[in-house]
Amino acid sequence: MPADPTALPEERTTRELKRRGRPASLAGAAVRGARRGRDGVRSALGVIADRIIATAPRIPVRDLAALREQFPGLTPEELADKLVAGACAGTATVGAGVGAAAMLPVPPAMPAELAAEVAGIAAVEIKLIAELHEVYGLRPAGNLTQRATAYLTSWTQERGIDIAAPASLNVALGGQMRRELRQQIMKRMLRNLPNLTPFLVGAAVGAFLNRRDTRKLAHTIRADLRRHQIPWDALPDAPADQPRADASAATSRSGSRVDT
Repeated sequence: MPADPTALPEERTTRELKRRGRPASLAGAAVRGARRGRDGVRSALGVIADRIIATAPRIPVRDLAALREQFPGLTPEELADKLVAGACAGTATVGAGVGAAAMLPVPPAMPAELAAEVAGIAAVEIKLIAELHEVYGLRPAGNLTQRATAYLTSWTQERGIDIAAPASLNVALGGQMRRELRQQIMKRMLRNLPNLTPFLVGAAVGAFLNRRDTRKLAHTIRADLRRHQIPWDALPDAPADQPRADASAATSRSGSRVDT
């Protein structure tokens, strides 16, 4: 109790309590703000993940027959080179487009630009992963949705699919899968932050970074697929009247040069 019981309420409060209350209220506000920010980021990542999951089964993937018809006379490694070059050009175009759009002085649009970039890159790279599995004779079993889920898992984990291991095929979009996908999206968004540099610098940086990341992903996927590669003439639906290249010889001749 203060010495003067008739004092006003604000006069009864000591200065020490005021000093204690202000930092406590500021700390509480900071904690609440951090919690809201974390929930907002998690929600945004969930929206992007849902978009990629919904898009994956609709990505047009060429099977081995269509690829060999479009690129006749190529060995598996040469055909894989063509696919990687096209995917690198595609992701570079996405990065350059986002970098050019970042010239506009609209900071609230930047998260949306990053989200659109990650979704576009994911579509290009998932298509690349699916067609590389076709080239190396390692198409996963199952229907279109099941194969799309397997390719999405491969993109999320940045590893090739081992079709001989049931655990790598029996994947479901459960809690763990979605967490890994959100982590991959966050990693790609952080790597793509330099793309938002203004004055068209971000366009050049975005093209370079996306091309480098796609090439690195393709190198890892191809290294995994080569270990389990099935030659074209050993595939069950291979035509008997069409000559096949020796896949193992092509791999030994051009694999290291291509990936380097």
